[in-house]
Amino acid sequence: MPNHHQISVKHQQNHAFDAQIDQYQVPMDSTDEHSSNYGASPKKMMLAALAGCTGIDVVYILNKMKVNFSQFSIDVDAQLTEEHPVIYDNVSIVYHIRVEEADKAKMEKAVMLSKEKYCGVSAMFSHFSKVEFKIVFL
Repeated sequence: MPNHHQISVKHQQNHAFDAQIDQYQVPMDSTDEHSSNYGASPKKMMLAALAGCTGIDVVYILNKMKVNFSQFSIDVDAQLTEEHPVIYDNVSIVYHIRVEEADKAKMEKAVMLSKEKYCGVSAMFSHFSKVEFKIVFL
């Protein structure tokens, strides 16, 4: 795994930019009156990165534990501060998943391992925000 990341961001119009991340082009835009509705806001992309990071961890861990699951989704809700710079100060991650009753403890362990050991995005968020984790079993 590389210990260095590099991306490029190119202005498109108004407050809209394209981020080049590896072979992927990701559109971004502001959420204010200058928005062109070109893409997601950079702050909301941070929440998507958080959900993606922990989701990848959980799937990897459940697969290693040979846990069958379905209907897996993650909701992230975040509260913004009112003063500038406006940042997330409270974040809630809710995992929705269907597993067998006997595998619920394994799902709890997978979330704990992601939170405490593997998810670097979660670790970064914890430096500036309170992050809560919850599992909803379907």
